[in-house]
Amino acid sequence: MRVNRLTEAEHTRVTEAVRAAEHGTDGEIVTIVTARSDAYHDIALHYAIGTMLLVVALAALCPAALEARIAWFSGGWASEPQPGRSFFALMLIEATVFLIVRYVLTWRRLRMALTPKATRSRRVRRRAVEYFRVGAERRTVARIGILLYLSLDERRAEIVADEAIHGKVAAERWGDAMAALVDEVRAGRPGEGMAAAVAQIGAILAETFPKTETDTNELPDRLIEL
Repeated sequence: MRVNRLTEAEHTRVTEAVRAAEHGTDGEIVTIVTARSDAYHDIALHYAIGTMLLVVALAALCPAALEARIAWFSGGWASEPQPGRSFFALMLIEATVFLIVRYVLTWRRLRMALTPKATRSRRVRRRAVEYFRVGAERRTVARIGILLYLSLDERRAEIVADEAIHGKVAAERWGDAMAALVDEVRAGRPGEGMAAAVAQIGAILAETFPKTETDTNELPDRLIEL
């Protein structure tokens, strides 16, 4: 199920989950959800260039086919191969194929489907780190900020933690939170997934960074949707 935006009720649900999670810990949880982490226009360009190069390879393997196509366009009159004419025809075919593929891949859903999973994962991670550096990193006195980031189109999420958390909590411990989030997103309930993940993150933070009397709320609790 594809979800484009979260409802107001889902925003409220996630915000309340953050407040409840931070009630037992000095840690600060930031939640961000976005439609997608990248436009992947370069992927369309790569496919277009790759297809264009494939045309060159096929022409090199079967030059007679190119000459036959030229003869067909000239009304079926055969003549001696002319390198200049053949090169021009090849360039014209390349340009046509490039433009066709490039135009077809302006369809975002197809472009996303053709983007390798590893590429999507890297870009979601990169965007999560960028947002973490802007919105959470070193913005708390004790360096215990953590970002939960969800990219809807890629159906991928990331948890990025501040240095104090990273030094005391193994990355594997976030696995249950990520699984809960992804399961709900696949079911079309991203708000519930975010709330469930926040609850599990809060439980882990409460173990390592329990609430102290001097703690203050340093980062916003509300869900940020970009």
